[in-house]
Amino acid sequence: MAAGNAEQAEVWNEAWNGDDGRYWVQQRERQEARYRRLTPHLMAAAGIQADSRVLDIGCGSGGTSLEAARAAAEGAVLGVDVSAPMLAEARKQAAGCGLPQVTFERGDAQVHRFEDGTFDVAISRFGVMFFADPEAAFGNIARALRPGGQLAFLCWRSVRENAYLTVPMGAIAPYVQLPELEAPDAPGPFSLADTDRIQKLLDSAGFDEITIGAVDEPMWMGPDPDDVVAYQLGIPGSRAMLAEASAEARAKTVTALRDALAEHQGPDGVTLGSAAWLVTAERR
Repeated sequence: MAAGNAEQAEVWNEAWNGDDGRYWVQQRERQEARYRRLTPHLMAAAGIQADSRVLDIGCGSGGTSLEAARAAAEGAVLGVDVSAPMLAEARKQAAGCGLPQVTFERGDAQVHRFEDGTFDVAISRFGVMFFADPEAAFGNIARALRPGGQLAFLCWRSVRENAYLTVPMGAIAPYVQLPELEAPDAPGPFSLADTDRIQKLLDSAGFDEITIGAVDEPMWMGPDPDDVVAYQLGIPGSRAMLAEASAEARAKTVTALRDALAEHQGPDGVTLGSAAWLVTAERR
């Protein structure tokens, strides 16, 4: 594992336990709405049965864990995440939904001590791209599954294929310094965009029957451009980015972003394209 990867993973962990984590808790309902066309692909591929024991990796505020618990009414679901604020929200949501079969633990799935062969199914919705050592992480997940157990996850394809990012980033690029999102092999949202890398990681971790399929779905961003601008510029990373810009640049950023989003306003709100991989595999 490269030292740089460990350092980058720690940056993500600190963010999710700080302002970023608290912001995503505040935006929980929006996030579920953003993913509402993507989540059904994951749940269908997972094949959760009424008595399944399910592991949800990078469960965040618990949206997919609750979906899994509804399917595994006679089984059990464990959601694991590194973010204490999001896990607190997940427990609150589970209690409110009356789903005692779902529990949550704080931990990094890369090193978390799962009992061998405990789970029938492991799922993740955009939660497996941030490991400092993905080889170790997928190996640990494989050990947590029983032989023949199913892995199903969603991960992002390349940045250029995801209009939900390219549209706003293209609009504001002339006025602010944009972050690097596609550092090769480094922990980050696009670290598994390369299908060859996914195939090699899963094969070496102990998985067979690997399938990787493209999922393209519109993503609801918000009811109107002003709302989406407030949401996107409220993200802690965006606030930090704007803080380094001049007042004139900040004003131009807001105007450019609003204008770009207005071009994608429809009767249901602002919608932009998303592009993901749906990956399934079976533990040997």
